Amino acid sequence: MDTDQVSIFFALLAFMALGVGVAAVVAVFFGKTEKLRPIAPVILPLAFVVALTATLGSLYYSNVANFRPCRLCWWQRIMMYPLVPVLGIATFRKDVTGALYALPLALGGLGYGLYHSQLRWFPGDSTSCDIDAPCAAVWVNTFGFVSIPFMATCGFVAITGLLLAQLKLTRTGISEL
Repeated sequence: MDTDQVSIFFALLAFMALGVGVAAVVAVFFGKTEKLRPIAPVILPLAFVVALTATLGSLYYSNVANFRPCRLCWWQRIMMYPLVPVLGIATFRKDVTGALYALPLALGGLGYGLYHSQLRWFPGDSTSCDIDAPCAAVWVNTFGFVSIPFMATCGFVAITGLLLAQLKLTRTGISEL
């Protein structure tokens, strides 16, 4: 597979992640948490899979496709990479409080991802760019708008939504602590 095919695959996964994340956030904030009851046992494993996929995707783009990560990419990686062991351990131990430990990383990554994504549309807004790896560089432009920062943001939306759902379910007694 070439980089364009891999990018299409990751873009489709990003859309799925965005859908999952938005659905979870809507359920949490609009009182539809009970609809999440059937998937309660797989929320942490699903968040783990999203984090692992995003981590592997970023490693593919930097180590296989040889796209040089910019400063904001590094900050997003700093937020995403630790989510893999944190959510992996929480999943293995069936420790739903792992959602509490992972949420600050997911929210931080979401903030960086949103800022980095908007640079794709407004490249003049960047103040943290490096000449060798500019933050506004567009290495991937799948479907005319899906960039690497957009895909990372979708992953963070999914993880954040899933973690918020897990915490809401735990608080209402649906899952055991």
